[in-house]
Amino acid sequence: MSPDSPDIPARLSLFAENAQAIRKEFTWQNALTKRLSALLYAQADRRVDCDAIRWCLDLMKQNTGVFSTFRGNMALSVATLLSLSPDPAALFQQTLAVYELLRATKLRNSDYLVVAAYQIAAQTEPDHYRFVVDRTRAFYDGMRAKHFLQTGQDDYIFAAMLALSALDPVVGTDRIERLVDRLRADFRDKNSIQALAQVLALSGTDESATIRITAIRDALRTHKIKLDRAFTLPSLGILALMPGDPGVIAREIDQAQAYLRAQKGFGPLSATTPELLLYATGIVADSYARALDAGVLTATISTSITNLIIAQQTATIAATSATGGAGAAL
Repeated sequence: MSPDSPDIPARLSLFAENAQAIRKEFTWQNALTKRLSALLYAQADRRVDCDAIRWCLDLMKQNTGVFSTFRGNMALSVATLLSLSPDPAALFQQTLAVYELLRATKLRNSDYLVVAAYQIAAQTEPDHYRFVVDRTRAFYDGMRAKHFLQTGQDDYIFAAMLALSALDPVVGTDRIERLVDRLRADFRDKNSIQALAQVLALSGTDESATIRITAIRDALRTHKIKLDRAFTLPSLGILALMPGDPGVIAREIDQAQAYLRAQKGFGPLSATTPELLLYATGIVADSYARALDAGVLTATISTSITNLIIAQQTATIAATSATGGAGAAL
């Protein structure tokens, strides 16, 4: 059975095709980054352009040093994002400029900071870079002041996303804190709870969203799907922002996951269940966002969904790389 929304099967099929194409072209790249690149193209309703990605990788190498973070774990993902833009060379130079501004605020070199710099460069006019960078640092400091042990480099991307919103840093961090307090009653992983609270804060919703999260979590459990785990918990926040019956959403996630699992390169030995759920959730949620018919708001929500997927996958890639990168040659 295929998912209810007609664009979901098409995007799932495109994602699977893109994954096969990029898998063959970038043999030595991490399997997780290759699948993320395939997804980014599918979310844009485009077949993967490996030549364009390779050109962007070369561009990054030509403009950075051997030990640059831009050549790290997220290089292929950043190259993919650049390749999807109208002017990759200009956007890369802007990303480098934003990265240096972020570093000047004493944020550390990391894959997370590279992605945060890209987000700001892609969504901000150059004359507002410093303003958004300062807001990024303010959001990060606000979260770190309240949750020192849970706030680290993996929060850079969320801090940038919050900085790009209309939220005031003080109001935003207070909202995150209230949401964390409410979510603790139902969930256990402290770091993921903070990420989930950041997702809800980004949406501008109040604490009532936690009720919908519980409803969607329970609906997913009827399909034996558990999103309330480390790395996947923020996905519940994405789904909670979408309209629709939790039971229908859960069924579409289940069907999307089953479809992907049956595709070449997505078997149990290649992709973990949490990773598969991340893709399924992103594709289903994006389809719901597009159906909102809200113009600029729809585009903003779709961008946020993509950014959240990137944030979660960056954390997963960083974790697997730290433990030896088991899936690198898949």
